[in-house]
Amino acid sequence: MSDKEPHDPYKQIQTLHKRLNYHAHRYYVLDDPELPDSEYDKLFRELELLEKQHPELMTLDSPSQRVGGKILDSFTSIAHQIPMLSLSNAFSDDDIKEFYSRISDLLNHKEFVLIAEPKLDGLAISLRYEQGLLVQAATRGDGTTGEDVTQNVRTIQSIPLHLSGDYYPKVLEVRGEIFMPKKGFAQLNQRQIDKGEKTFANPRNAAAGSLRQLDSKIVASRPLDMFCYGIGVVDQAHKKMPLAQSHSEILKQLHTWGFAVSPEVKKCDNWQACLNYYQSILSRREALPYEIDGVVYKVDDIAQQQQAGFISRAPRWAIAHKFPAEEVTTPLLDIEVQVGRTGALTPVARLQAVFVGGVTVTNATLHNQTEIDRKDIRIGDTVVVRRAGDVIPEVVRPILSQRLDSSQAYVMPTHCPICHSLAERVNNEAKSRCTGGLFCPAQRKEAIKHFASRKAMDIDGLGDKLVEQLVDCGFIETIADLFQLTSIQLVAMERMADKSADNLIQSIEKSKSTTLARFLYALGIREVGEATALALANFYKTLECIQHKNAEDLLEVPDVGPVAAHNIDTFFAQSHNQQVLNNLLSSGIHWPEIINKTLDELPLEGEIIVLTGTLLHIKRNDAKTRLIELGAKVSGSVSKKTTLVIAGDKAGSKLIKAQELNIKIVDETEMMAFFET
Repeated sequence: MSDKEPHDPYKQIQTLHKRLNYHAHRYYVLDDPELPDSEYDKLFRELELLEKQHPELMTLDSPSQRVGGKILDSFTSIAHQIPMLSLSNAFSDDDIKEFYSRISDLLNHKEFVLIAEPKLDGLAISLRYEQGLLVQAATRGDGTTGEDVTQNVRTIQSIPLHLSGDYYPKVLEVRGEIFMPKKGFAQLNQRQIDKGEKTFANPRNAAAGSLRQLDSKIVASRPLDMFCYGIGVVDQAHKKMPLAQSHSEILKQLHTWGFAVSPEVKKCDNWQACLNYYQSILSRREALPYEIDGVVYKVDDIAQQQQAGFISRAPRWAIAHKFPAEEVTTPLLDIEVQVGRTGALTPVARLQAVFVGGVTVTNATLHNQTEIDRKDIRIGDTVVVRRAGDVIPEVVRPILSQRLDSSQAYVMPTHCPICHSLAERVNNEAKSRCTGGLFCPAQRKEAIKHFASRKAMDIDGLGDKLVEQLVDCGFIETIADLFQLTSIQLVAMERMADKSADNLIQSIEKSKSTTLARFLYALGIREVGEATALALANFYKTLECIQHKNAEDLLEVPDVGPVAAHNIDTFFAQSHNQQVLNNLLSSGIHWPEIINKTLDELPLEGEIIVLTGTLLHIKRNDAKTRLIELGAKVSGSVSKKTTLVIAGDKAGSKLIKAQELNIKIVDETEMMAFFET
């Protein structure tokens, strides 16, 4: 219990009753859990411990004496002839060793075999068959009474409406887990988003929410599935196929009668084999097509199950070995902003250290302002943190019932926390971005790599690893510092010989002679690719002219849209970017004067061209550049505005669309002829 909880045992138990009932209601009735399973399990263990210490305080209405929650009024109630019990939980290797030892004692140390199978994260179901026909389906409910969901269950394809074969019992109750596969869950949520409706938190909630729909047509549209894991009532088994006397053989019989059974079921001869199975399935958890939250071990022999018996709410002969919690709660202490290598600002939650998914977590991604707003996450909240497999931990949601009255909505900073340049969101992008591309230390390495790349300044020998070294050694702070490097500095670096240093200095010197288009592209302005850079250069002819144009002026340039125009305007408006540009030009970078080309020199002026298929005699990017130099605009998709399609080898959908729109089509040979004229 926390320090704020009462210390009187009676009051402690009553408080736990209230909290567990509240969260059970949200989980089982509303399908909208507030706490992750691990936190609920922790509260449940607290209650069990207190009741063990004070048995006189245990009451019949205690959550420890029942399974699940209330029944929805929307469905008819069905009493289970044999209660649908829950399972006791194990959380460590020692718990499994103790379980194995207890079973051995209960069976008077006779040999026994355990069956291991994945613990599906879905909704328990009871299916009653009479004369082979499905006549009734009920949820677990509170363990003794469930909800009649027969019409909904009939829509699930993996559940047989009539048993297969001829040798099934007169009455057969099959028990299993209804779940939603991961792929189907993702598709369902995408449909919810497309319709502007609320998405489901996880596959378990999606399965439960779907099964409880009043309209069975909605259920039929949901991708539900089921694995069976046992039986309940059985009456008059067929003489030619008497009921098997082991759990593993019963599963085989169920499979024969038409039911899906987990392919992961395995026999374990000892507790070590159980632990080996647990580690194996845990390592493959993310690759499985459905969600699981642990492993279930059961005594295989039915007679031995009966000998081991039951406690009030669970069989003694079975146990659930839970995986490390993927979701836990912890206080969100602060929100800090990290600047990525491309200038993206990412909010990061600083958390009170918590163990989740097998590791201790102190930070978790919040993605962007839109996600923070959607989830309504605030500093000081107690939040649910999720970590699955090797996925970066994330904050799932706040616990609103524990929110402080003084909390305020979080707003992302308007300036980069590293270089203090303006940070903005353009064209409804999810992330804010720092505008100090040439200046911001967080973006330094990527800016230099791009600047030196082949299509930009083409500095031969300046690879990614060398850029990393130069920055880490403090030799380069901005791209302009490249032109101040000396052989003495380079030779002092690890694995840099005299010859290599001289070659790099020569490459840097050679790169000073370039074109305005290459230089503009090398600056790394967002949305300014090779084609846009060439269009700017050809339209304005000089860098000085481009620098003094505002966003509205820039829209006059072919191939420059509103987003690119805004980014160009913002880039040249930054004083620190201007300083880097001055340093670059002072270092001797130059390009030939651009002279207006005649119509003869721009034979493709006005053409909107699309390249498709594989080109055999020229690289696609080189072809694109040549076409632009001849006056064409090169697009990535075919539309009514397209005037020409150049089809290479194995051209596909773009060629088909061009044919449908009656657009002129030429092959690679005809394209090469353009370049020769």
